[in-house]
Amino acid sequence: MKSLRKIAIAAITVLPAFAVYLAGQTAGQSAPATGSPQNPQTPQRPPAGPPPSDARAKISVNSNLVILPVTVKDRSGNIVPDLRRDEFRVFEDNIEQKIDVFTAEAFPLSMVILLDNDLKDKDAQQVRKSLDAIVGGLSLEDEAFICRFDEFFHPGNGFTTDHDLLLTELQRTKLDSEPSVAPAGGAIANAPSINGHSAIGDQPNITSATRAIGGQPTKALDDAVFGAAQLLHDRNRNRRKLILLISDGANGGKKTNKMTYDGVVKTLLHDNIEVYSVAVASAFLERKFSRLVDYAHVSGGEVFFAASRETLEDLYARISEEARNQYTIAYVPRGTDRSADVHNIEVRVKREGLTIKTRDRYYPGEIPGATPQ
Repeated sequence: MKSLRKIAIAAITVLPAFAVYLAGQTAGQSAPATGSPQNPQTPQRPPAGPPPSDARAKISVNSNLVILPVTVKDRSGNIVPDLRRDEFRVFEDNIEQKIDVFTAEAFPLSMVILLDNDLKDKDAQQVRKSLDAIVGGLSLEDEAFICRFDEFFHPGNGFTTDHDLLLTELQRTKLDSEPSVAPAGGAIANAPSINGHSAIGDQPNITSATRAIGGQPTKALDDAVFGAAQLLHDRNRNRRKLILLISDGANGGKKTNKMTYDGVVKTLLHDNIEVYSVAVASAFLERKFSRLVDYAHVSGGEVFFAASRETLEDLYARISEEARNQYTIAYVPRGTDRSADVHNIEVRVKREGLTIKTRDRYYPGEIPGATPQ
């Protein structure tokens, strides 16, 4: 009995030490010593990629930079993606400028989708059926704002990066059958009168053809582009700002538009906004697309012609990719007259056989003449 009692006492004394030993062994197996190879079952961390470009950060903080989105294409109309900084030359007022920022990285888009709400039936049906495809061309960082225009500019529900919300709003836009009335407020004040009567609230929404008075269309395309540009005014400088204009190109002129064409152009160039115009089928057949061409070319964008719904859908993706993947060149102006109201820009590329698209001037400070007529 005495020997059994001694054995039990010895076991009780040894057990805590043995437990500490086992804990140490277990810890040693779960955390290998420094310099020893990792357990093969431990997941490997993916290798770090190259650091992100700081071009967008520089553009955001330096308000003195003149920013140029530049599209370069070859003779076949294909994007040229492999140009280097030293292949570009930039001139302001005929004085060559040092390129302070250069990148080919994709910039996120801030897009106003500007829909002509007064198309012929066939054109309207093709556009309505194609609109969902716009969302397919957007990335997760892109934001869009849906607007319509006819006699008036009708802004939608604001910018969103939520593709589901955007799809819902596009679907509601397709079904819109509300009367065409002037908004309560907005970009263009003092709505026009027609034959001495107010145009606010007493005119039906006629979508089968452009309403005409005295043989002239009453569609306010210039005012609509100006309204869209105002929505983009405060978007961040490190985003691509563009208007996707889908229209037949009909425009009512001075009697309908409060803004002049020149005033709208100055607004676009001041805020570095590009217009990508999509002309519906009747615009091409009836040769009414000159305004669509003008806004696209002067802003550094492009104009496309869509004969079918399928063509429209293809164009949306093409426009988004082209706008997002331009070269970005930025410089601080040196050696030019800073008191001038406008500065001319020329971008050249050393490689032969290429076409360059960018804005050819900009307006610093306040915009002269960008006021209602």
